[in-house]
Amino acid sequence: MNQETSVLKPYADAAEVEAIVAATRHWLETAVIGLNLCPFAKAVHVKKQVHYAVTMAESADDLLAELAHEFRLLAQTDAKELDTTLLIHPKAMTAFIDYHFFLQEADALLRNEGYEGIFQIASLHPQYEFAGSEPEDIENYTNRSPYPTLHLLREESIDRAVAAFPNAEDIYERNMETLRRLGHEGWRQLLAAEPDKQ
Repeated sequence: MNQETSVLKPYADAAEVEAIVAATRHWLETAVIGLNLCPFAKAVHVKKQVHYAVTMAESADDLLAELAHEFRLLAQTDAKELDTTLLIHPKAMTAFIDYHFFLQEADALLRNEGYEGIFQIASLHPQYEFAGSEPEDIENYTNRSPYPTLHLLREESIDRAVAAFPNAEDIYERNMETLRRLGHEGWRQLLAAEPDKQ
């Protein structure tokens, strides 16, 4: 798989997909890995085990169909080749409230397809808000991706990463402190550079 990009139905313009993936990869490299927001991300990125799947689906039903497809792909592919998937959906669930409620449907699909305990879904969205936070609280930016995204992870990989990382439970608080030090202007400057179009 090696960080291959999948363009899912309905098909999009190739240049548009390239720009979407480039922006997402730039965010992953610069913010998630660069700020060490997720200590587990660097290894799979360096090994090219991250799969970027882009869908132009607009409805919940179409997005669920694409999510089911990506679950099957993960299940059928060795983790050494494909460890994790970023399902990027720029046309669907663009409002965070819609995305938030859609996650319940996504989790139900995971259970109904028999993947509970095998995979899990992490939530990423440009308007992400943690419960109890204000929209512009800097802490929300740990989960603010360029586009609405469903991050599909293998439970085994998570368990292995947590076991190898001391004090994994402290990651959240450390991230909050990192972003508070950085501030909104620092975040904007961090992502201001042109994405690397690989």
